[in-house]
Amino acid sequence: MFIKFKNYLLSRTYDVCEVRPGPNLNMIIGANGTGKSSIVCAICLGLAGKPSFIGRADKVGLFVKQGCLKGVVEVELYKVPDNIIITREIQAVNNTSTWFIDRKSATLKAVEEQIAALNIQVDNLCQFLPQDKVGEFARLSKIELLEATEKSIGPPEMYQFHCQLKNFREKEKELENLCRDKTQSLEKMIQRTERYKQDIEKFHEHKRHLDLIEMLERKRPWVEYETVRQQHEEVKKRRDQAKEELKNLKGMQSPMTKKIQETEEYFKSLNMKIKHKADEIKDISQKCKQKQDALEMKDKQIEEINQALKLKKDEEMDRQRKIHNTHEIIKDWKKELSAMAVSVDLQPQTDAINNELKKLQDKRANIHSGISDLTAGKMNQEREKQRITDRLEQLNNIMNMKEDNLKARFEDTHSALMWLRQNKDKFKKEVCEPIMLEMRDHQKLRVNAVCSPAESCAKSLPSRPIEELHQYGFFSYLRELFDAPRLVMSYLCSQYHVHDVPVGTEKTRNMIERVIKETKLKQMYTAEEKYIIKVSAYTNLTLSINTSLREAEFLTGSVDIDERRRLENQQKDINNKLKSLDMRLSTLSERRKHLEQRDNELRQQKKELLDRGNRRTQLQSKISAKYDSLKQLEQDAINLEKESQQADAKIKEINTQKAKLVTELMHLIKNCISLNILKVDLVLQNATEAAEKNRLESDYKEASIQLRAAEEKFNELDDRKQVLAEKCKELLKKARHVCKMSLNQQLPMEFQTVSCVPTQGRQLRNSSLCILAFQSLPTTLEEIDAFLNEERTRASCFTGLNVSVEEYNKQTQEIQQLKEYLEEKKKELNDYKQKISQVKERWLNPLKKLIGKINVKFGNFFRSMQCVGEVDLHVENEEEYDKYGIRIRVKFHSGTELHELNPYHQSGGEKSVSTMLYLMALQELNRCPFRVVDEINQGMDPVNERRVFEMVVKTVSKESTSQYFFITPKLLQNLTYSDKMTVLFVYNGPFMLESNKWDLKSFCRRRRRLGRMDEQ
Repeated sequence: MFIKFKNYLLSRTYDVCEVRPGPNLNMIIGANGTGKSSIVCAICLGLAGKPSFIGRADKVGLFVKQGCLKGVVEVELYKVPDNIIITREIQAVNNTSTWFIDRKSATLKAVEEQIAALNIQVDNLCQFLPQDKVGEFARLSKIELLEATEKSIGPPEMYQFHCQLKNFREKEKELENLCRDKTQSLEKMIQRTERYKQDIEKFHEHKRHLDLIEMLERKRPWVEYETVRQQHEEVKKRRDQAKEELKNLKGMQSPMTKKIQETEEYFKSLNMKIKHKADEIKDISQKCKQKQDALEMKDKQIEEINQALKLKKDEEMDRQRKIHNTHEIIKDWKKELSAMAVSVDLQPQTDAINNELKKLQDKRANIHSGISDLTAGKMNQEREKQRITDRLEQLNNIMNMKEDNLKARFEDTHSALMWLRQNKDKFKKEVCEPIMLEMRDHQKLRVNAVCSPAESCAKSLPSRPIEELHQYGFFSYLRELFDAPRLVMSYLCSQYHVHDVPVGTEKTRNMIERVIKETKLKQMYTAEEKYIIKVSAYTNLTLSINTSLREAEFLTGSVDIDERRRLENQQKDINNKLKSLDMRLSTLSERRKHLEQRDNELRQQKKELLDRGNRRTQLQSKISAKYDSLKQLEQDAINLEKESQQADAKIKEINTQKAKLVTELMHLIKNCISLNILKVDLVLQNATEAAEKNRLESDYKEASIQLRAAEEKFNELDDRKQVLAEKCKELLKKARHVCKMSLNQQLPMEFQTVSCVPTQGRQLRNSSLCILAFQSLPTTLEEIDAFLNEERTRASCFTGLNVSVEEYNKQTQEIQQLKEYLEEKKKELNDYKQKISQVKERWLNPLKKLIGKINVKFGNFFRSMQCVGEVDLHVENEEEYDKYGIRIRVKFHSGTELHELNPYHQSGGEKSVSTMLYLMALQELNRCPFRVVDEINQGMDPVNERRVFEMVVKTVSKESTSQYFFITPKLLQNLTYSDKMTVLFVYNGPFMLESNKWDLKSFCRRRRRLGRMDEQ
């Protein structure tokens, strides 16, 4: 194999690169990031592989060198009689590829056919194992591992036989299910056909029932006519009887009407008497109610008198309690007054305190006046200071000086600045102009915004004092040459390190090489240039980039230095004056505070003297007032005995009135009782008359009902007679029509006489048989209807018989067709079983032998490492060929059991060792042109890595083994190498020799020469 790249991912430094591997083991070594795995990617992509096989980028265009529109991967493969060259051009823009075979344009399908002919499978992890797919190999299921092994080392027909077995088994299952379903369907169809034989017999029985129904339908109108004719005669007889009854009832009704009128008049007179008595009783009851209300009112008056007496008693008890409490208070105050000493003259002490208070007030007034003057002076100085500060800020504010220039150059930024000034209250934290914390995109302005660091960097210290750099002409750091708000300065220090960028003079520029070499600065400025210094990560050489400084555009605003200096001096003077004023104000405040404290003490002493002189006078006044209130309480005494006598007299008078009211009430009650007795007699008479009246009215009503019923009965019978007469005519006409008789034709004999003995199952072929059949049918409508319904029900049970006959014939034909189809499918099923048996023998035996060889190789490799490993064919069900798989079981420690290799049980190094040894077991059995294993030794311990490496070298160095690519970023020391190995070192970087200047022999001569020099 020969590989060539152009503008490929590996060629980060070069435009063209070639890889010439050896025929056996190729050890590709290089540091991480140099491009080892890119060679693996190139082999995969150059041999029609997809990016997903590699597990890296998902688009083929990402493998093109950055900045190039297309890349080329060319792979030359060994083939007899002539090698084959496959070229792939990758377009980076649209992720498309163009294919060439032997420099001639070809399709992807043609390339895939050529690669398949050489048994190259870049999607088979047993043959092509990229770095990002190493862990995926351990996650292969047993089924996937078997298929990958078959494709990799098995004969070409082995995997084909396996696929055929799976397809044959699927087809066998389908045919078995089909035969089973069709057999069940055939049995059901045969069963249905048996049922159709009975339907044929029922068809003839159904015909006999229909003939009998026709005869019944012909006889029914004649029976119906005879029935209606008899009903007409009966109704006519009943109508005549009803006419006679109606005449008798009309004669009996006249005397009954006269008696009812007499009873009605007497009943009305009794009602009038009862109403008069009821009015009298109501009037007396109303008077009784008034007397009862008056009695209740007297009871309430007595209760009010008792309640008033109780209140007087409570009031007198409360007065006595107040008198006792007053005596006790007077006693206590007299005791305190007698204990108090005779008052001395306190006026001299009071006058002395008043004089001292007056002097303190004069001193406080003087201090207050002094404080007011000093405060006014301080306010004037502060106003002057503010004016000077505002002017200095105006001079120092470069934002105002460049605002017009900003608006002219960056209109969107200026619009954002105006918006910020109007909406600063919407932000939680401070936002500097024109840097904004957040700018929503509602106005669609193109404005950049940055966020100041959370911790301020504005006062960060430089890496070294500026004094150390004075010898090189540096006079200041960049931060000290301009002013900016704290947040802006913090951002500039954090992002651009302006606090650590020195600014030099012409002297710095003249000795710039020495400055770069000695100071190790990364960035510096002179008057006209900017210098950036970098150190190469590969060669450790120092690189410098100098650029000329542009003319100032936005920081060109000038400031009047003299005015600024004068304002700063004035500001210092004002600050000194303010300090002096603050000291004087502090002194006066302390004096004022001391005087206020002394004033409070004197006022407290004065209050205590006044309280001592006034306490005796206060007690005497309070005692006198209490005596006055005690005198008033004693004058307000209540005579409870007198009040009780007056209350008893009032209650006695009210009881006398109550007795009179009770006498009058009893008289009214007696009158009311006598009137109720009279009313009861009248009511009883009224009830008797009412009963008689009701009886007469009931009799009259009953007679009227009978009369009306007789009239209705007569009218009903008369109407019915007419209806039946008309109906007889219609039924006779209908019966003649059913039997196809003319209007003048006489009734035949069979229609005049009927019999009740039915005869079934006969066919009416002549007139004599018709008469016999007609007369043998039932003679009443009920019997005919019942017989007719019975026959119709029986006939209805034979529905769908015509369809059954047709279905019977159709089913018979379908059964024959289904039998033929079933025989054909059973034959096809037997053919598939024979094919499975043949293919299984040709597939399974070689497969078992192959897995046995793999197991021997795999076990030997593990035994050489003092471990145990087995490979066997895993079968769950011998008939389920899609469930066959290869099972790998390993044991790395003596105290454990064999465990199946899976992504969870073994460690990463153990999985890598198992994967590598399995691939090595396939190596001698493999028939593929080459293998690729990328960095599989990652995660192995040194002992296992050394053993695995020696096995790889020993196995791959044998004759007739396929080409092998082993990629690793490192190797252990003192490994065993073979003459058949080819070691490929991968380097890149700007200081690499070009490939046409690379001379390995000269490198070896130089190394031998250096070795001899070391020996000397």
